[in-house]
This record gives sequence, C-alpha cells and structure tokens, in this order.
Amino acid sequence: MGTYIGEFTQPGIGALLKSAGCEFVFLDMEHSGMSFETAKAMVRTLHDSGIASLLRPPSSATHHISRACDTGAQGIIPPMMGSAAQAQGVIDSIKYPPLGTRGAAFGLAHDDFTPLSIPESIAQGNAKTSFVALIETAEGLESVEEIASLPGCDALWIGQVDLSISLGVPGEMDHPKLASATDRIMAAAKSAGKPVGRVVGDTDEAQLRISQGCTLICYSTDVGIYRNALMQGFNAIRAINQL
Repeated sequence: MGTYIGEFTQPGIGALLKSAGCEFVFLDMEHSGMSFETAKAMVRTLHDSGIASLLRPPSSATHHISRACDTGAQGIIPPMMGSAAQAQGVIDSIKYPPLGTRGAAFGLAHDDFTPLSIPESIAQGNAKTSFVALIETAEGLESVEEIASLPGCDALWIGQVDLSISLGVPGEMDHPKLASATDRIMAAAKSAGKPVGRVVGDTDEAQLRISQGCTLICYSTDVGIYRNALMQGFNAIRAINQL
C-alpha cells in the first residue's frame, strides 16, 4: 500500500508516511511542476525512511527517463504509454548495456553514493530500477498485451481518469467501456505474470480493486487526503454549533 505525492514535498514527509504504515509513494512530476532537484530530494527522504519510490517523470523522452533514473528512483512510470515500441524505448533508457542504452555515471545518488566496481554498479542498477507501464489511453489499451509481455516491463498501472477520457466516457467510472478496459488490462497482466496498480479514492474502492487482482494500491492523493480531512472537521463543527 502506498499513496500519491504531488504537492507536499517536504523533508519530513518520509518519516510521517512511514509512521502511518505507507510502503511506497507515487511521486508525480507530470502534473505538479516538480523539478528534478525536488524529486531527487524527495526520493532520498523516502528511501531514508524505508519507503519505496515510484517516480512519474514529465514524459517518456529519453532525457526525462535518464534524469528520473539518476534521482535514484526505484520505479519509473512515464505517462501515456501507448505502444510496445514506446515501452521498449523506455526500458532501453532505464537499463544499462547490454540490456539497454542508459548512460553511465556511477557512485552517485542512484547508487546511494556507494563506490562499486563498474560491473557491480551496472548489475545493481539493472536489478533495482523497475519500469511500470501506465495504461491510460485507448492506444495503450490496444497494445496492453504486447506491453505487458515485454521482459523489461515489471508492472502495469491503470490510469483510470485519463483512460475514461480517452475512451469517450470522461469521469464515468462505472461505464461498461471502462469496466471492459479494466478487465482487459487485468487479463493482460495475469497472462504475463505482472502485478497491477492504481490509485483508489477510499477503502471501499480499495477492496474492489484488490478483489479484481490489483496488488499495488495507491491510497488517494496528498491534496485529497488533506482537503477531505479539513472538510469533514469543519462540517462537523459547523453542524454541531449550527454555524
């Protein structure tokens, strides 16, 4: 179980989330305006607190993937994965030769500043840096079986909001088109032996997604959790005092 962070990029957030039982964080650069410098600091505080990191860079461009890897993020989840060719390009950017084409600079943040031999650094980097394919477009849905079957694809992620928009049913989370798309993604993941993740809004939805086979449960967002807690408190106080 994890949560999403796009706004609350503060030094103490790792320890706070750890105390709440959080196991991973979906760190979002695409929609937050977060810089790579901030992402690097966040990855460090998360790892120092024993929390795994899943970083969404601004795009799947090679220079964005390379910098995301060099922050030390353990998982890379670029937006709008639309084809097996695009996914393979991301995998190539994540992995060092001979598995990919990632450029070499060792003993830095992604190596926890630990000096290792070059072969050791390559092996460690290739083993620990995962690729999660974010399926959130009709194009990606049509290619999901090919994407899931790629050897360097470690997991699938359902981007339900963008996917609903792409399928022509924006925000209709119970629409048969979206339900069918979810079933197809789950089936592709099961066939390839890959886990599936998604963001859930509440505990009831979490139970539903777990029953469907999701094993990476991202509970809500930093903004949503804070706003909803405030609203509940304010509304309760106003109701009691007839304010």
